[in-house]
Amino acid sequence: MTAPTLVIAARGSRDQRVARATQALKAELTRLRPEVDAHVAFLDSCLPSLPQVLGTVAGSGVDEVVVVPLELTHAIEVDPRIDGLVAQTTHQHPALRVSVARPIGPEASLLTLLDARLRSALAAARVLELDGLILSSATTGDVRGTALLARRARQWSTHHRLPCLTAVADGSGPSVAQAMQGLRSQGRRHIAVGSFFLAADERWAVQADQARRVGAVAVSEPLGTAAEVAELVLARYAFAAMELLPFDERGNFAAPEPEVAPIGALAFGA
Repeated sequence: MTAPTLVIAARGSRDQRVARATQALKAELTRLRPEVDAHVAFLDSCLPSLPQVLGTVAGSGVDEVVVVPLELTHAIEVDPRIDGLVAQTTHQHPALRVSVARPIGPEASLLTLLDARLRSALAAARVLELDGLILSSATTGDVRGTALLARRARQWSTHHRLPCLTAVADGSGPSVAQAMQGLRSQGRRHIAVGSFFLAADERWAVQADQARRVGAVAVSEPLGTAAEVAELVLARYAFAAMELLPFDERGNFAAPEPEVAPIGALAFGA
């Protein structure tokens, strides 16, 4: 059986760094799993769009696809645009079967990567003293994602024995400036911001600029292309691909019957 095609669906941005980072993630996926045909699609600003990629894949004869949303703050809910675009494409290509995975979400494994990015920022800024942390993300996410982000902030705080508050860049929750004010009210003065973003999009730029203006000693770069991110994408892919396997009404796996060549087509050696 051929592995389903993998399509990673990113939000997109007018900033070309987002497209480059997403393409780099695709390259990392191919390095880890060369047998999986991986593609990139965007929901905003960038091309190719999700319908374009799914249409191209269907036109090449592929009949099974898994779409993995590149979303860090949503743990369960998928951007409704994805479901709508998938329904539109499968209507045009009835033979195409598409399974949409749950988003990457704020997994605990990403804290190690966040730590590495922040250590690099602290070293570049020559920061020797730190007494507060902010975990900044693009948005608050879905209910489960918001709860997990709060848990990740507590875990990060416990690990470093420093107070840590969360902030979001899109106005759906406390801003970086408000989080800084909260920590300063506790007497904290040397505060760094960990950027829980995949790529350097407009929202990352806004929170980074705001953090520096209100006195953050360092702001980390986005998580970017890393094995930790690629492994999460592959984990979501593998789970969602199970939905494409054929099962009978009793839940038993019904493997397709192998094709048997007619007798006249068989070649016999001497």
